[in-house]
Amino acid sequence: MGQGLHIKLVQIAAAALRCPIGKIRVADSASDKVPNPSPTAASVGSDINGMACEKLAARLRPLRRSLGLGAADGGQEGTEEELSASQWDKLIKAAYMQRVDLCAKGFYITPNVAAYDWKLPKSAPQQNMYAYHTCGAALAEVELDCATGEWSLRAARLLMDVGMSLSPAIDVGQVEGAFIQGMGMFTTEELHWVDGNTPGERPGTLLSNNPHTYLVPGALDVPEDWQVTLWPCSRNGAAVHNSKAVGEPPMYLSGAVFFALKAALRAASATTSAPG
Repeated sequence: MGQGLHIKLVQIAAAALRCPIGKIRVADSASDKVPNPSPTAASVGSDINGMACEKLAARLRPLRRSLGLGAADGGQEGTEEELSASQWDKLIKAAYMQRVDLCAKGFYITPNVAAYDWKLPKSAPQQNMYAYHTCGAALAEVELDCATGEWSLRAARLLMDVGMSLSPAIDVGQVEGAFIQGMGMFTTEELHWVDGNTPGERPGTLLSNNPHTYLVPGALDVPEDWQVTLWPCSRNGAAVHNSKAVGEPPMYLSGAVFFALKAALRAASATTSAPG
């Protein structure tokens, strides 16, 4: 689905190192950098990859203080002033000349995930695979033509808890994209295969294998009136900068569209007299 991961990592690195954002470059993940990384599945890319710069920042902090480069009193983490491009170059040159290690590797593991026992029921007290939960709420208004089955999403209101957002613009886009993708999953997308009773066709052949038979949402399916709000009062100490995962979780908000259609159908049935 994409999580705007590179942009978020650039922001995280620049904030940790207190350097200009233009000094940060992101290379593709590979085993020559982290030998045994976890995949970015389940929208945890920011959690897994966003905690690698603190070591390097702490290593540079005494040198910053000795050079008088924006180091706050006491040199506490996160309190230094942001360096200009020329100041950053001066710091890195000094670090090189003093043989300060400028390489750091971060390795993250979701708390308790390694201790999860697949043989125990999920309800067991000691079972806790997830470090936190991401929640949201949605309201959908639909218009349904009961004669043809055509419908449209007139309005949607989405509220999503993403903790302290690493990048609000990206996270709002993630919520919007996931909602539309989920709307297709709940309403129009369906797989059809050839059954064993169709002559001349191999059983199990996929029939819904093109845009005409597998209906995904398009630009015209976006609601006319759409508002997305990120919950402003949430902090999550289990992830980088008190953030939460975003990407897949908002897909389930799309269930509001499915249930709105059911409610519209029930309302229409209640106002239509039964045939005599």
